Amino acid sequence: MIPREVLKNIRRIQITTSRMVTDVFAGQYQSVFKGKGMEFDEVREYQPGDEIRSIDWNVTARTGRPYIKKFVEERELTVMLILDMSPSCSFGTVKKLKSQLAAEICSVLAFSAIRNNDKVGFLGFTDKVEKFIPPRKGLRHVLRVVREALYLKPQGRGTDISVALEYLNKVTTRKTVTFIISDFYAPNFKKMLAVANKRHDIVAITITDPRELELPSIGILQLEDPETGRDFLVDSSDEQFAREYAANALARIKERKTLFNSVKVDSIDVRTDIPYAKSLFAFFRSRERRMH
Repeated sequence: MIPREVLKNIRRIQITTSRMVTDVFAGQYQSVFKGKGMEFDEVREYQPGDEIRSIDWNVTARTGRPYIKKFVEERELTVMLILDMSPSCSFGTVKKLKSQLAAEICSVLAFSAIRNNDKVGFLGFTDKVEKFIPPRKGLRHVLRVVREALYLKPQGRGTDISVALEYLNKVTTRKTVTFIISDFYAPNFKKMLAVANKRHDIVAITITDPRELELPSIGILQLEDPETGRDFLVDSSDEQFAREYAANALARIKERKTLFNSVKVDSIDVRTDIPYAKSLFAFFRSRERRMH
């Protein structure tokens, strides 16, 4: 039995995100992802009237006879939502925790997908896979995805993006549109991200709180690393420390952006102090322009 408060919160998110999807997002989603349109089916011998542009020159060279690539229209997409549920996401100094914001973004993407008759799957991870829901269609299924995104209690204490991506490749047989929603405080995931992106269309959604970029000058602070549990003291009013803290934060963001660019993964930067709809809409508009 699901508690009434949980149902109420899921219903609130459903109403909020559904309105957003109806007003703007679904059209952009469809344009950007449905725009790919065709997927490879097979090769067959060239016949008079076939498009010259469809000739598969590799097969033609091997056989000595002209062959063309045959494509079929993509009737539906499979959307995978990979959600970072590690302790570092249970942080926030504005209106919401990073984890709450990430769950809401999951909802928007899930409702956008079912509106376009696509399948939606869910994978929650920490330093291990916490929950996998196979892709399916329908409102009941999406509401289950939203519930798990909001209320699943993870067991792991660290963050391992490679584990999640490796699992994705094991459980999916066809190409998916995969959104990874995380703060990306994880080491050594570049290789696995590159491998997964060759098979899937991966979009990284980064979640950042403003206090991860700059600390307020309020004197001595006791901070805790949520994934190791280690406590430490810092003097936030120390100007040199403040400069180093901000410089390190910017360096991390630059390094992350460079990594995504190097493996050709699109990314969306979301902050807890800025309405996430703006960031999502801006990304979809820019990707739509790039494609067309």
